[in-house]
Amino acid sequence: MLITRVLLFLFMIILIVPSVANSHAYPDHADPKVGSTINGAPTYVRIWFDSALEPLFSSISVEDMQGKKVDKGDAHVDPNDLMLLEVSLPPLPAGTYHVFWNVVARDTHRTMGYYTFTIK
Repeated sequence: MLITRVLLFLFMIILIVPSVANSHAYPDHADPKVGSTINGAPTYVRIWFDSALEPLFSSISVEDMQGKKVDKGDAHVDPNDLMLLEVSLPPLPAGTYHVFWNVVARDTHRTMGYYTFTIK
């Protein structure tokens, strides 16, 4: 009886550990797309992640090639979709822009990254 309980406990641990180890939030897709060249200036930059984010500890910003912040400073996780991080943009001129993101998943794991897009 004790051996059965121990084996059952070990089996449950084996099932749980891989899901905990892979629980960071990673980008699923973005708008504008990573590395894209677009015809007109976007009004938002949005990144969808593969898991829910902690709104208080997640951020996104957009900078021009000179490192000047160009977003409106209203970055937030969408309260209706906790996997969506977004920030609004003013009308932007042609050029290449850097999107920097830093998120914390609901399980407290942090991931960060950046990408560029270009406006013709």
